[in-house]
Amino acid sequence: MSIPSLIEADRRHLIHPVVSYRAHEARGVTVLDSAQGVFLRDIHGKELLDAFSGLWCVNTGYGHQSIVEAATKQMERLPYATAYFHFGSEPAIELAAKLVELSPASLEHVYFTLGGSDAVDSALRFITHYYNATGRPSKKHIIALQRGYHGSSSIGAGLTALPAFHRNFDLPLPTQHHIPSPYAYRSGFADDAALIAASVAALQEKVAALGAENVAAFFCEPIQGSGGVIVPPFGWLKAMRDACRALDILFVADEVITGFGRTGPLFACEAEGVEPDLMTIAKGLTAGYAPMGAVLMSDALYQGIADGDMAAVIGHGHTYSAHPVSAAIGLEVLRLYGEGALLANGMARAPRFARGLDALLAHPLVGDSRHRGLLGALELVSDKETKQGFDASLQLPDRIATAAYDNGLVFRAFGDNILGFAPALCYTESEFDLLFERLEKTLDDVLAQADVRAALKGSVEFKRTATA
Repeated sequence: MSIPSLIEADRRHLIHPVVSYRAHEARGVTVLDSAQGVFLRDIHGKELLDAFSGLWCVNTGYGHQSIVEAATKQMERLPYATAYFHFGSEPAIELAAKLVELSPASLEHVYFTLGGSDAVDSALRFITHYYNATGRPSKKHIIALQRGYHGSSSIGAGLTALPAFHRNFDLPLPTQHHIPSPYAYRSGFADDAALIAASVAALQEKVAALGAENVAAFFCEPIQGSGGVIVPPFGWLKAMRDACRALDILFVADEVITGFGRTGPLFACEAEGVEPDLMTIAKGLTAGYAPMGAVLMSDALYQGIADGDMAAVIGHGHTYSAHPVSAAIGLEVLRLYGEGALLANGMARAPRFARGLDALLAHPLVGDSRHRGLLGALELVSDKETKQGFDASLQLPDRIATAAYDNGLVFRAFGDNILGFAPALCYTESEFDLLFERLEKTLDDVLAQADVRAALKGSVEFKRTATA
């Protein structure tokens, strides 16, 4: 198809996730054509530095021939195998065993999904089944965090605490509740210890209000992704896990974004020695080369479900659960993280990433820089003293995204003036230099727009930031 025909066919037929349908019809699609390493190329031939790993997922970078070969070999041998009716395939079994070996010690069983949303949905179904099977049917309420993201399934989207995922979907459900996010930049707490204590207290108070006998689980991302890359202080995750244990509720770590080296270790839980009851994963599991997610489950939950009615089938499944091609890709991606030294490279480059973000605190538009590993954000403000954001009518995120694209850079410009970054684990020093050079130019280009400058409080004179 010609480029105009593609754009028109997209406008007429393809429904895109998380956009205004009318705005997309008016704008038209940006067609990506090819990729290699950390660079994308659109259908017009424009090269773009990907600073977001696709959608937090292409942790390996693009174009790994070994992944293509693993997929090809499996397609030639066995392109599909159902996991229903006691069937299985070698790569899926091997991948499950490998994930148990590498994940926190509490997790001994794996259920494969197609991605993160249905991993969360599956976790919720398993939790419901577990409590019913073990004679505690009143435990139905789930607690999550404000600004949290747990996918967009019919149930999981209620745990997600972002307005667009609730509007006109009749969510959240009456059994879904949210406590404040550990948002240090806007919390006002004196120190990290006070913020952690406040989070624990909020969980305890919510459980007390609902009745511990009615609360099933607490879900959280170790670092909140789509809510604006909210990075809790070190020790927060363990404190919340310990609180769940004391309250007799399940602790579910949603590592769909933070897993597979994104924050440094293979899983963010490792950094604090946290052992969840359930963990959801996806994205970096296959590095985006094929759809796949998973729920990792403790033995206690597994045994409770299995013993509920030993003769009855557990009525939960997906046609493509444990897909052999996706599993073969997952095994090769895990090999690249380890033997291929991608995990080590990500850890080694994290200080460079942190310095680049922190240097931009000197920019007039930037109020906060936050990061862990190769996951980070800048928060833009009109007044650094009061931390006041920009009025939505200015449409600053759209302007930032447009300027970034013009400068050959792709990242996430959230609707509340937060810029999110998730560079691939294969980034080199020179590619980080290029990222921050283009990012600073993007901020300068937007700052040069008269109405943006007028929205700033005080002087906009500044010394250009150093990105070395």
